[in-house]
Amino acid sequence: MGSIDGFLKTDRKLPGAIARDERVKNYKEIYIPHSEELTKNQASRCMDCGVPFCHNGCPLGNLIPDFNDAVYNEDWPKATDILFSTNNFPEFTGRICPAPCEGSCVLGINKPPVAIEHIEKSIAEKAFELGLVSSTPPEKENGKGIGIVGSGPAGLAAAEQLRQFGYEVTVYERDEKPGGLLRFGIPDFKLEKWVIERRVDLMEKQGIKFELNCHVGIDLSAQDLRDNHDAILLAGGSTIPNNLNIPGRDLKGVHFAMDFLTQQNRRVSNLDFNTQDIYATDKNVVVIGGGDTGSDCIGTSNRHGAKSVLQFELLEKPPTQRKVENPWPEWPLILRTSSSHEEGADRDWSILTKSFVGDVNGNLTGVKTVNIKWTGAKFEEIEGTEKTYPCELALLAIGFAHPEKEGLIEGLGIDLSDRGNVKTDHYQTNETSVFACGDMRRGQSLVVWAISEGREAARAIDKNLHKETAMPSKSLSGYRV
Repeated sequence: MGSIDGFLKTDRKLPGAIARDERVKNYKEIYIPHSEELTKNQASRCMDCGVPFCHNGCPLGNLIPDFNDAVYNEDWPKATDILFSTNNFPEFTGRICPAPCEGSCVLGINKPPVAIEHIEKSIAEKAFELGLVSSTPPEKENGKGIGIVGSGPAGLAAAEQLRQFGYEVTVYERDEKPGGLLRFGIPDFKLEKWVIERRVDLMEKQGIKFELNCHVGIDLSAQDLRDNHDAILLAGGSTIPNNLNIPGRDLKGVHFAMDFLTQQNRRVSNLDFNTQDIYATDKNVVVIGGGDTGSDCIGTSNRHGAKSVLQFELLEKPPTQRKVENPWPEWPLILRTSSSHEEGADRDWSILTKSFVGDVNGNLTGVKTVNIKWTGAKFEEIEGTEKTYPCELALLAIGFAHPEKEGLIEGLGIDLSDRGNVKTDHYQTNETSVFACGDMRRGQSLVVWAISEGREAARAIDKNLHKETAMPSKSLSGYRV
């Protein structure tokens, strides 16, 4: 490494954020522009470990010590080549990935880990600034056509990989803009949509076609999709949310989190929506679910001007440090405070929501709960802990069940797993020309996993159509070169 003792001399430091009272006035990304010197210093903390566990922690197998060394030496073209060789969209993951690589960083055993996510974003943005991100079409077309259903990160990653190898690629998207949950699920204060537009523009210049406002299975039949392509890739995501079937669920004011977030993203982008307005303004908001989606609901509610925001989590409060049974390099199961939490929200753990309470007009007025404890076999309610919280807006952020089955999946005759996801063998379904990847195949997961799935599915398609493939695989990219 350029600085063999950087980890001893330099502490972890990330770019500063705009003050809370200012950033909640808009939906812009919250971080203050930073110097290249900051990024170089953070890259110097990488120890160039003999066994870089960060490779395994990253679903993409990113060559992290290698691009850290290039950043430290201010060799941006080299850093770009290394990073983009394994990650199609570091401009996305550098903004919204929870960075499982950092949880596996060897330095993280007894110090704060290397700021890998920040370095990824910095490389990506520098690459665009210097014109290092190519939109060059393939030198040779191979005469095969692939139809990809879904333009989220899995579908986009597969599209780019396949196009690089000469395939004619058409991406079908039921919404009027591509991006999937990147566009309609993740708030702009975490990922501004010009970042997606910039990438899609490059993909179109590469020759990738986007068929928008096309709900495959309804606007285009499954049979027509088959007839138009040599292979099909299903990358539509896991879109059916988990519900909370308790008394009062039908009250006005109880909504799925994604309906709330999607609507706000559409407002910011000046796109139409055909549902009733969902606002948190001057309301007591209860967010049920402690994950990233719940955190996004908190940040959006704060920007609406909520009267109060309270988040419930079914599980117990995590520790601030790793427990003995959660050793490095496992993902650290510790208490995490997001930027949205910092903007203002109360959190409560080991809470079971029992019912929603309403007035005579069917409007939500409160949420009844009870404290619970884990006995080793099941959750048990704690007697005498029942409580009713005032609430005019309840948001269900408790994950997703499975992909939408009506239309496309049923039309293609695809087998499903016990969990209701598309069943595959090496990304191939029971229909030999149909493949699946991302949340639709593995269940709800991270954006970085979606990109990995898209890349691997593209490789499986190429191998199926040509009996061999030269596409890179994570199983290869995870080793030093």
